[in-house]
Amino acid sequence: MTHGFRIKRSWSRIEADLVQAFRELPVANVSDSMSRLAAFGPELRPMHASGVLAGPALTVRSRPGDNLMLHKAIDMAQPGDIIVMDAGGDLTNALMGELMLAHATRRGVAGVVLHGAIRDAEAIRERNLPFYACGITHRGPYKNGPGEIGLPISLGGSVINPGDLILGDFDGVVAVPQEEAEVILAATRKKHAAETQQMAETEAGTLDRAWVDRALEEAGCVWLD
Repeated sequence: MTHGFRIKRSWSRIEADLVQAFRELPVANVSDSMSRLAAFGPELRPMHASGVLAGPALTVRSRPGDNLMLHKAIDMAQPGDIIVMDAGGDLTNALMGELMLAHATRRGVAGVVLHGAIRDAEAIRERNLPFYACGITHRGPYKNGPGEIGLPISLGGSVINPGDLILGDFDGVVAVPQEEAEVILAATRKKHAAETQQMAETEAGTLDRAWVDRALEEAGCVWLD
C-alpha cells in the first residue's frame, strides 16, 4: 500500500444517537468543553444559507488543486456521512461545485467540510446542504491524485479520524473524537445549561457581575482618579 495514495474500505462511525444529541448544542459550547483547543481554523466559513452540520467524518486528503479522491469519497459515502477534506487550504482551483454537490446529496451525504475552494457558490447556497469551505473561484480542478480516503487528517491543528463526530454551525466547525464523545457531551450540556441560566439572569437584571472587579484586582489593575 503506497503511502499518500490509498483508500481504506471501512471504519467505525459515531453512533446516531450521539450525533443527534450534539446537533442540539452550540459549537461554541462544545469547543469550550474541549479546552478551546479544537478548531478547524477561522478560514473555513459556511457556504450554505442555514442549518446545522452533524455526522460522522468521511476523511479525505488530496494534493492542492486535485479532486479525484473527493469524487471517490462521494461514491463511497454512507447516508449521514460528513465529507471532510484536507486540500491544503489552497484557493487556486475549485474542488467542488453544483454537479458534485448534487451527486453527494443523492448519495445521502449530510454535509461537506472542504479545506479548499468551491465554485457555483450561489447554487451551493440555494441547495443548502451544510457546506464549509475556505473560498470561491471559478477555476476548475485536476483529477490525477494522489490522495487518501478513510485515514486521519489534520485541519487547523485538529486531528480528525474517520468516524469522528463533525459538528458545525455559523461559528465554525469542530471534531469530537468517538472515544471521548460521551464525556464531552456531558460537559457541553453542563456548560450550555449554565449559559442558559446566565442569559435568564441577564435579561432579568439579576446577574452578579462582581467577578469583573475581582479579576481586575487579582491581576493588579491600578485605578486612577
